[in-house]
Order: sequence, then structure tokens, then C-alpha cells
Amino acid sequence: MTSNQVPQIATVPDPRRWKALIVIAIAQLMVVLDASIVNIALPSIQLDLGISDADRQWVVTAYTLAFGGLLLLGGRIADYAGRKRMFIVGLIGFAFASALGGLSTSAWMLYTARGLQGLFAAILAPAALSLISVTFTESKERARAFAVYGALAGGGAAIGLVMGGILTEFASWHWTLLVNVPIALVALVLAVPFVRESRATGETKYDIPGAITVTLGLVSLVYGITQAESNGWGGTSTLTFMGVGIVLLALFMFIETRTSHPLLPVKILLNRNRGGAYLASFFVGVGLFAMFLFLSFYFQGVLGYSPLQSGLLFLPFSAGIIVSAGISSQLLPRFGPRYITGTGFILAVVGMSLLIRLTPGSSYVGDILPAMVILSLGMGLIFVPLSATALFAVGHHDAGVASAVLNTSQQIGGSIGVAFLNTVAASTTAAFVIDNQLPGPTPDALVAGFSTGFIWGAAILAFAGIVWITLVNMTKKDMAANDSPTAHVG
Repeated sequence: MTSNQVPQIATVPDPRRWKALIVIAIAQLMVVLDASIVNIALPSIQLDLGISDADRQWVVTAYTLAFGGLLLLGGRIADYAGRKRMFIVGLIGFAFASALGGLSTSAWMLYTARGLQGLFAAILAPAALSLISVTFTESKERARAFAVYGALAGGGAAIGLVMGGILTEFASWHWTLLVNVPIALVALVLAVPFVRESRATGETKYDIPGAITVTLGLVSLVYGITQAESNGWGGTSTLTFMGVGIVLLALFMFIETRTSHPLLPVKILLNRNRGGAYLASFFVGVGLFAMFLFLSFYFQGVLGYSPLQSGLLFLPFSAGIIVSAGISSQLLPRFGPRYITGTGFILAVVGMSLLIRLTPGSSYVGDILPAMVILSLGMGLIFVPLSATALFAVGHHDAGVASAVLNTSQQIGGSIGVAFLNTVAASTTAAFVIDNQLPGPTPDALVAGFSTGFIWGAAILAFAGIVWITLVNMTKKDMAANDSPTAHVG
């Protein structure tokens, strides 16, 4: 569709919608994988490129800063410029940045590539999610489509750990980035014939002051959070950057209430169902990282598994999410999202709580696997209704930015989870070493820190469940009433 054509009204479902979902799923999996696949290769990257311990965080942080800081702007660009068009731009840019990163011969070349990956992911991710929302207009089909998205969102990180271990052990760390190139090219070739263009109509001016303040605010906030890992939560740089970020975000919200063409329409946040979904998504991002973060260290640092073995041990988590996401998609049109996800939060809290009991002598099959399976089943029940609720009745004009808010809440929550929970665990381990007059961090000291992290993770997930049950009151009738054959398409 050319830029001067007027979008037409779709009176029948897109006959290519399931093929389009495959394309969107490939791209979404690539973005999710990239957030974790590099982590397991980080020791090899650090050694090969001569990166110091203090600077190694930038391999992850460069991506996180760009992704989290630019998501809202990326979502609005997708709304206005065309979601398919920006989906394709995101794929091309992500492939280029991944190739640059895979061919890196210096730390700064890699940091630059990771930042570019984050930038194009901030365009690609909201475009992908909003395309699901505008392509699937019937509640049962939309639930099945979001089941695919939810399975990828929850299980992709674990799959990334497995792929990272395989590629690092049998090829090299370069391939943890280069692998994105063929994936992106396949998605690109399939997107051209199968994905239908859609865009916002009516007022499509960009909110430049809002874009500047929210981007700088999110970047400053995320950067401040990452500083907590090395400087502590009371450190000058931590408090300064977080404070500046909060002030800029407050200014952004003030601008959004005054401008005639807001980057983030306040009505999107004020709807109690969507607001509840965004808040719950944020706290899920914070709490869930306890499992990935501490079990990764536990497998390698305490039980002595290799990176590949450690990655493979996360596979049941991915499988559990895939199974429960499929179940959730069947239940969602019948019962609505509130109690399905409420049940998911109960299972997630139970699973995380079981990990608190770990000791240096715990077994994978008897102690870790049951907790991981219960947690994954809960997450599958959470992700699908949560994603559907976050885009409920948002309207096609704002589908991209609503998708971006969901992605932003997860991304910022994950960044806070890494910094906060790692700081809590490290502090507990240090106190254990001092109290027991140990020469250094022993397995008992490490597990003491991990257990404290799991306690916090379970508490945060429980709070997310309370937020969900309190705010979300959408019923199956509401979902059915929102079915609409009038999607703006090209």
C-alpha cells in the first residue's frame, strides 16, 4: 500500500492471517531469544575481546537501554508509518545489527551493534504485537494468536539459554549474534506476501517533546537501575540517573495531558483493565528474573554444569509454558481473563516458593524440576490473557503504542529485576560469608543469596497477582463484545 492510499475497512477476516502469525512469531522469537542468548556466551565474549569485569555489563545494557528507552516511540512510529512497513524495517535493521555484532573484533564495535539491535527491536516488537491485535479480530482466534505470542514471550528466554550454550560450545560466541541474520531474512521474505499493512487513521502528528522526554527518561531510569549492581541502590550515580529519569517521565506525563496528539494517550493507561495488565506485566518482569538469574548461577556455580548443560536444564520450563499457553487460549474465550490468570499467579508463586528450599546438595529431578514445571504452567496461564487484556478495546489507531507500553513494562521490569534481585542476593551472600567467617563465597553462601532472591521473587509475583485480581474485571462477554470486523487495513 502506498503512503497516500486511504486504508480500507476489512469486512471479512484476512485469509492469510495464520500465515502472517507464523511470520510474526518468527520475528518475536528472534527478539526474545536475543535478550538471553548472549548471556550464556558472556564469559567467552569477555575473554575474546578483553572486556573488563566492570564493563562486561555493557554487552547486555547497551541492548536494554536502547530497547527499553525507544519502545514507546517505536510503537507510535509503527502506528503512523504502517505496521507492516516498520515490521520489515525492524527485521532488516535487526539483521544488519546482528551481523555487525557477530563480526565484532572490539568491545566498542560490539557495544554499538548491541545498541543498534535494541533500537531496531524497539521498532520490531511493538509492530509485531500490534499486527496480531489488528489481524485477529475475533476473540477465540485472537486468544489462539496470543497463545503463540505468550508461549514465545515466556519460553523464549529459556530457549535462548539453550541455543546460547549450543552455539558457544560447538561454534563460537559470534554465532549467538549471527544466527539472527538467517532468521530475520526468512521472516522478511515471508512478511512481504503474508502480512497485511495496517496503520492509524486521523491525527497522525508526532509528539516530539513527548518522544524526547520519554526516551531520555526511560534511558536514564534503566541506566540508573543498571548502576545499582555495581554502586548499590544508594550510590550517587544510581540515585542521580534514576532521579533524572523519574523527573523526565513525570514531565512526559504532564506533556501527554496537554498535547493534542500525544505519543501515549492517557486513556490507554486509565482503563482499569489495561492499566492492571501493564502493572501486572511490570511486576512479572521483576519477579520472574529470579528464576532465570539464580538458577543459571546455581547450575554452573554450585552444581558444576557446563553452559550447554545449564541451558538444556531450562527446556522443561519452555515446554510447560507452551502447554499451558495452549490451554489458556482455549479457556480464555470461555471464562475471560481474570480467574485464568489469577490461577496462573497462584501456580507461579508456588513454583517460585519451592525454589526457596534449595541447598548445595539439591537434585535437579527431585527438587528443581517440579518447581520449574509448576512455575512454567503458571506463566503460560498468565502471559496469554495478560497480552490480550493489555490490548483490549484499544482501537486500531493506538494498537502500536499500546503494544509498546506492554513491551516497555516487561522490559523495564526485567531490568529492575536483574539489578534489584542480584543486589539482594549478593548482599545476603556477603553477610553469610562475614557472619560465618568464611574465606570467600562458598556454595552455602551462594545458595543463601539465591534463596533470598527466590523469596523476593515469590513475593513480587504474589503482589502482581493481587494487582491483577484487584484491577482487572473484564469478562468473557466484554471480550466477545469487542470482536469487530472493522479493522483498518491496507
